[in-house]
Amino acid sequence: MALNAGRAMTNKPQQLSLLQGFPASPRTAAGPPLAASLPVARVLIESSLPHLDRPFDYSVPAEMADTAQAGVRVKVKFSGQELSGYVLERTAESDAGHELVPLHKVVSPVAVLPPGLKELANRVAARYAGTVSDVLRVAIPPRVAKVEKELAADEPGGQPSPGPETQPLRSEAPNGGPAWAEYRNGSAFLRHLNGGGSPRAVLSALQGFGPGGWPRLIAEAVAAVRQSGRGAVVVVPDYRDLDRVQAALEELLPASDLARLTADDGQTPRYRSYLQVLNGTAGVAVGTRSAAYAPVRDLGLVVCWDDGDDLHIEQRSPYAHTREVLLLRAEQDGAACLLAGHTRSTEAQRLVDAGWAMPVDAARPVVRRTVPRVLNTADSFEQERDPLARIARLPGAAWRTAKDGLERGPVLVQVARSGYAPSLVCDRCREPARCQSCQGPLAIAGASGSSAVPQCRWCSAPAPAWRCGHCNNTHLRRGATGVLRTAEELGRAFPGKPVVTSSGDHVKASVPDAASLVVATVGAEPVADGGYAAALLLDGDSLLRRENLRAGEDAVRRWFNAASLVRPAAEGGVVVITADDTAAVGALLRWDPAGYAQRELGLRTELQLPPAVRVASVTGGRTAVGHFTASVTGRLKAEGVELRVAGPAPLLTGQPPFPAKAAGKPAVDAGSEDVRTLLFIPYGQAGTVTRVLRAVKAASAAKRTDDPVQLRLDGVDVL
Repeated sequence: MALNAGRAMTNKPQQLSLLQGFPASPRTAAGPPLAASLPVARVLIESSLPHLDRPFDYSVPAEMADTAQAGVRVKVKFSGQELSGYVLERTAESDAGHELVPLHKVVSPVAVLPPGLKELANRVAARYAGTVSDVLRVAIPPRVAKVEKELAADEPGGQPSPGPETQPLRSEAPNGGPAWAEYRNGSAFLRHLNGGGSPRAVLSALQGFGPGGWPRLIAEAVAAVRQSGRGAVVVVPDYRDLDRVQAALEELLPASDLARLTADDGQTPRYRSYLQVLNGTAGVAVGTRSAAYAPVRDLGLVVCWDDGDDLHIEQRSPYAHTREVLLLRAEQDGAACLLAGHTRSTEAQRLVDAGWAMPVDAARPVVRRTVPRVLNTADSFEQERDPLARIARLPGAAWRTAKDGLERGPVLVQVARSGYAPSLVCDRCREPARCQSCQGPLAIAGASGSSAVPQCRWCSAPAPAWRCGHCNNTHLRRGATGVLRTAEELGRAFPGKPVVTSSGDHVKASVPDAASLVVATVGAEPVADGGYAAALLLDGDSLLRRENLRAGEDAVRRWFNAASLVRPAAEGGVVVITADDTAAVGALLRWDPAGYAQRELGLRTELQLPPAVRVASVTGGRTAVGHFTASVTGRLKAEGVELRVAGPAPLLTGQPPFPAKAAGKPAVDAGSEDVRTLLFIPYGQAGTVTRVLRAVKAASAAKRTDDPVQLRLDGVDVL
C-alpha cells in the first residue's frame, strides 16, 4: 500500500475568535493549488534503506501538472531532507487518508523510467532480495542536462521517435549466415529470429578471432532480429569485448542504429546512448553490465557473451548477474535469448538439461578442422620423454612449441598471477613470508627482482630486514612467479624476440601478427588478427587448486578462451598445457566444454550445491547474523518451508585486519566477530524465501536493533 509523506488530512475543529465583535478570519487551504487531473503522484525515493523500498504519495502542484509524468525524475521533501526519486504513476486520489506534501521539483521532463524498466527492476529486486532503488541506480545513468537539450533540439516538435524500424544492412548476411552454418541448429536459430520467433539457445563458439570468430556470430544474430523489425540487447564482460562486437555489428548495421552503453566511456556518452535507445532512434544496445537494462523498444533478442565471467556480476547491492537479468527480461518481453561463450557454464547447462534452451554447437569434424592441437605435458608420453616436466615451469615440450611457433607468428603465454613475485616464502622452511607489522603476505612488485625490496601486500610496509618467525632464517625465495618475472625469463630464453606483457592496468586489446612472445595473465590475453601460432598455458595447477567450488569450471573457461585465439591445427596451431591430467584438462584435450559442464552439473546436483539449488549468504557480526537467520527460519517455518543451513562460520577473506587489531588494541567481543551463514534454497521455494528475506531485511533496518548484515543471493565466491 502506498504511504503518505506528509501531515494528516482531517476535519480539524476551527478555533473560535476570543475577541468579541471581530469575526474570525477565514481559514485558507495550505499549500499550492493542485493539478486538476490526477493530483497524486506515487514516488519511489532513491534510498538504499530496505524499509523505504516502497512508493510514497505526494500531491502534484498545478504548475507541475504537465511535467510530473510517470517516469520522470523529481525532488521531494522527506523527513526534513530533499531527496531524489522517480514518479511511478499518477492517480486520482490517495488511500493514505492524510494531507500530502507537494512535489518539490521536477528535475527533468524526460521520462527515463519507462513501464517495462520499472517492471524489470521489480523482478530483479525480488529475485535478489534487494531494493528497487539499488537496481535503478545501475540501470539508469546519471542525468546530463546538456545531452537532453541536444536531443530535444534534434527531435521535431520535441517528440520522441515512434520506435525502432527495420534498418537496411550494410553488407548482406544471408538467411542462416555463413558463420552460423558451421554449427548444429545454427541456421535454424537465425531463421526463427528472422521470422519473428523467440528461440532460446546456448552457443559454444569455436574461434575467438577472424571472420568465424564469436563477434561475427553475435552480429549475424542481431542482424537477423533487426530484419524482423525488433530490437536487441548485447552484453559483454569488458571494454575489449565491447570494441570487438561493436566493430562486427557496424559491418552489418548502420552506426546510427547502435547505442554503446558502458561506464568506461563517461557519463555524457552513456547518457546520450541511453536516451537514444529510450527515444527509439537506436534499435540495438550493446555494452557492459548496465546495458542489460537498456529500454530497447520492441525487444526481440537478448545476448550474453561469456556468462561465466565474474565481470558480469554487479559489485554493488543487490549483486545481480547479467545472465539472470537478461533471462528475466526475455521472459518479461517474450524475447529470444542467446547465451554464448567458448565454454558452457553450469547455469547454462542447467537450462539446456531442463529443455528451456537448445544447444548450438559444432559437429566433431568441424571441431577438428577449426581448433588447434592440444598437448599436455603431464601425460604419460611426455613424462617418459621429459621426467622433469612435472616440476619444471617451462617443460621441454612447451619450450619446443614456443620456438617453432615463433617461426610462424606470435606465441601466447598465459600465466596465473600478475606482478613480479606475488608471494614469497622462507628459503629454508618454505613457510610464507609475513609482514612483522600486520602479518600480511610479502611480495616483490617491482619490475626487477634483483634490487626490489619485499613489501607487504596489505599495509605496503617495506621489509628490508625480514626474519622468519619459524626458523629465524633471513633468506627469501619466490613462492610463485608473476607475469613480469615470466616475461623476463622468456626474454632470456629467446634472445632477439620481442616480449609483450598484458596484465593489471596495462591490458592490451590486440597485438600484430609479427613473431613475438605475448605474456598475459588469465583474462588479459590480447587478440592477434591472424591468430596465434601457439599458446602455452602455464600455472594450470594453481588455477585448479583455488579453494572455490567453481575453480575447475573457471579454469576450463580461461583455458578455452586462450586456446580459441590460436590458429587451427591444419595451419600449425598448437596449445600446450602444463597442468596435471585431470577431468578439466581432459575437456580441453578433447575440446569438449559441453561434456565437462554436464559432468560438473551432475556432481553438484548430487551434492545439492549451486546451480542445482540457490544459495543465500548472510555476512556480518555473529550476533546480528544469528538474529537475522533465526528470524528468517522462523518465518519460513510458519509457512511450512525448511531450508538447509550451513554456519555460522568465521569469515576468512584474506584481507588485512581491522586497524584496531593491527595496532595491537584489544580484540572485539565474540558477538561482533565476522561470520557467514549459508541458506540453500530449492528453486521451487525460491519465491517464498526471497520474499521473506526482503521482509526481514526491511524490518531489521527499520528497528536498528542489530548491526547491519550483508545479504547476497547466488554469490559465486561464497563456496
